[in-house]
Amino acid sequence: MSKKKQNKSCKKVSIGGQAVLEGVMMRGFSSMATAVRDADGIIRLETKRIKPQKERNLFFRLPIIRGVVSFISSLVGGSKVLMRSADVYGEGEPSRFEKWMAEKLKIDVMSVVSIISLVLGLGLAIFLFMWLPQFLRNCLETVFNVKFDIWAKNFIEGGLKLLVFIGYILLSSLLKDIRRTFMYHGAEHKTISCYEKGLDLTVENAKKCTRVHDRCGTTFMVFVMVISILVFACTEALIGQDVEKVYRVLLKISLLPVVAGLSYELLKGLSKTNCFIFYPLKVPGLLLQRITTREPDDGMLEVAILAFKTVMEMDADKTIPEKEFVVPKKRKDLLNEVTDTLLKNGIDESAEAEWILSITLGLKRSEFLTDNLVSPAQIDKINKIVDERITGRPLWYCIGDTEFYGYTIKVDERVLIPRPETELLVYNSLPYIDKSKKVLDLCTGSGAIAISVKLKTDAKVTAVDISDGALELAKENATKNGADVEFIKSDMFNALDGYKFDVIISNPPYIESAKINDLQKEVKDFEPILALDGGADGYDFYRLIAEKAINYLNPNGVLLLECGIGQAQVIKDMLVGFKSVEIIKDYENIERIVKAVV
Repeated sequence: MSKKKQNKSCKKVSIGGQAVLEGVMMRGFSSMATAVRDADGIIRLETKRIKPQKERNLFFRLPIIRGVVSFISSLVGGSKVLMRSADVYGEGEPSRFEKWMAEKLKIDVMSVVSIISLVLGLGLAIFLFMWLPQFLRNCLETVFNVKFDIWAKNFIEGGLKLLVFIGYILLSSLLKDIRRTFMYHGAEHKTISCYEKGLDLTVENAKKCTRVHDRCGTTFMVFVMVISILVFACTEALIGQDVEKVYRVLLKISLLPVVAGLSYELLKGLSKTNCFIFYPLKVPGLLLQRITTREPDDGMLEVAILAFKTVMEMDADKTIPEKEFVVPKKRKDLLNEVTDTLLKNGIDESAEAEWILSITLGLKRSEFLTDNLVSPAQIDKINKIVDERITGRPLWYCIGDTEFYGYTIKVDERVLIPRPETELLVYNSLPYIDKSKKVLDLCTGSGAIAISVKLKTDAKVTAVDISDGALELAKENATKNGADVEFIKSDMFNALDGYKFDVIISNPPYIESAKINDLQKEVKDFEPILALDGGADGYDFYRLIAEKAINYLNPNGVLLLECGIGQAQVIKDMLVGFKSVEIIKDYENIERIVKAVV
């Protein structure tokens, strides 16, 4: 084997990890990443920058001391990461007690539960691994009527402690959640082993790798139990007397940092060598890992690999920002967050936040201000819309569709977003339309007018537009709503020779060319200029319609035109060939529609 291949097959990495609820945390030189698969099957990622060991105070990098620091950091940090992974699964509604505590006492029940859980966990560890072995050894002395010397006493307690530890693991593994955590533990080891073997980090390669590892916390715990025997025995020998009862437990607690520091150095040293001489020291931990790890499935390996790769990337690039989990949130809190985000980005429309939540979650406004939780998958959709909206993109483009006359109309940058006043145009056209009539929607855009008229009257509806993109979207909307509309590409009336209609409806471009740059950012930067620009004075399309529409209308045919503010009278004066012309005002008393009859 070449030297190059040897180097590739024995890459060493300082990245370590921890299995968490439905995921894996990986920790590198200067960063850590936790990947968790949530209830929707989506892998959630949270990253954090940490202070590299080489940048810490020299005292905390000294042998033994660094082990104590690492032990405390792992204990506290590991508990936080475990609880944080549980936040991703924060499903279910808060109880009345939780609501009362939050509202009356301003207390987060889950924070209190986390602290209590940590305290109880430490208490259980002290009971199982310090007091219980001591109690059992006392029982043996009583049963056999013997008094063990210092060394025998500590070796017996150490053996009993190891048996309790193994029993605790075996009993825990009967629980489904613990078995899955052990599987993620196996995924963590396989991922690290895969990298250290020089293989590409893929699920298939990781599956072939071992699920035991020299630097595992299980091996560390074995070292702690073995070294504690020697440390406790030596300490008792030095002070020259047996320590019993509660004082013995307190002595063990006080010596735990020393034990942890020595165990860390042993673990670190042995992980750097594969010499067969030291293998017997590794065997107990490696064997015990066969219990604390299980074969993971492909999805678990995918989670572990993502966490590992993320740490590698963050360690290599210090500019990569931290990232937080998307976790379930209360509806009212989410509404406030969305509102604040929009306001900070210059969108002073409180109703928009309500629209976003209403449409995404399918809720009524009265259902927003509750403690009901919104799932991470739903929050993803909301965040995507908000991220697009703060760029200035119109809300309905961000959402993807809008409601027009009771029908869902898809909209994007190919077409104008239908306005409420255009619904008034449709409303005023319906009295003149029935199943026997032929209707033309001139400048159809999204097809909203044509679709609404067709579905309300079942008339023969033809819709025209010059834009290929608009026609493509209009056809999609017609299909989606089940409206049989004839679509024709035409520059106004140019492709309609031979057609006659009973009703022509149009909302043509009517903005003056020079005023387009004065429009709101949402309009001028995103909506199609082709559908806005009405020429130098805004009347180009109305002049053409006034000249030609009458040639495409049957006797007693009706023309209905939407217009801009202040344009109605000018348009009325253009329609000289019609026997009657009427201006219709909108709900705000603005002259909005011109109706003409042949």
